[in-house]
Amino acid sequence: MTIRAILTDIEGTTTPISFVHEVLFPYARARLDGWCAAHADEPEVAGALAEARRLEGQADLDLPATLALLHRWMDEDRKAGPLKLLQGLIWREGYEAGVLKGQVYADAAEYLARWHKAGLKLHVYSSGSVAAQKLIFGHSDRGDLTPLFSGYFDTETGGKLEPASYRRIAEKTGFAPSEILFLSDHAGEIAAARDAGLAVVQIDRALASDAVLEDPEGTMVAGSFTVVPLD
Repeated sequence: MTIRAILTDIEGTTTPISFVHEVLFPYARARLDGWCAAHADEPEVAGALAEARRLEGQADLDLPATLALLHRWMDEDRKAGPLKLLQGLIWREGYEAGVLKGQVYADAAEYLARWHKAGLKLHVYSSGSVAAQKLIFGHSDRGDLTPLFSGYFDTETGGKLEPASYRRIAEKTGFAPSEILFLSDHAGEIAAARDAGLAVVQIDRALASDAVLEDPEGTMVAGSFTVVPLD
């Protein structure tokens, strides 16, 4: 069946892993305490802090103890909703001030634009929040790429290693799973999407940009977006 939509991961696929782990996460970590103290009375922030306490089962934590909890979650790389929301709010200020600029591989930006122009519907699925996804692409070093995308999905849809998540995305986009091509650098995500019936290509940035090969499972692996087949 013809591919009519692209679903892409971000970290390691459209964007260097180093940007997320060496720029975004340290930026939020360094500002978390002061920023939360300054904004703690705002409803959205207060709600996130309360939700963090609820998830930990310690509703009586004060602000310093709650911030210590959030730092522990960052150490553990927890994908908790309250933490992601607060990180996203801190990043938004950084992007809007011009301090942060989303990094997007040149080939990814070029081919996303080509595919969009060709009529393919583009969607994002990342463990980062939808708000964070829009910030990376909206304030990127390749310009504002958000007009290219028709939709965004995060782990509110489900875990990225669960085939059911990809079936839900297909249903929400209105495409049959076989009409969607999923791009990711993560073998587990590729396997889950394939099990859900999506077409898949694994992106391996360690390969030459024009490299195309098959892994032992028969999955196509590409070195960049430039050699991703759509048929």
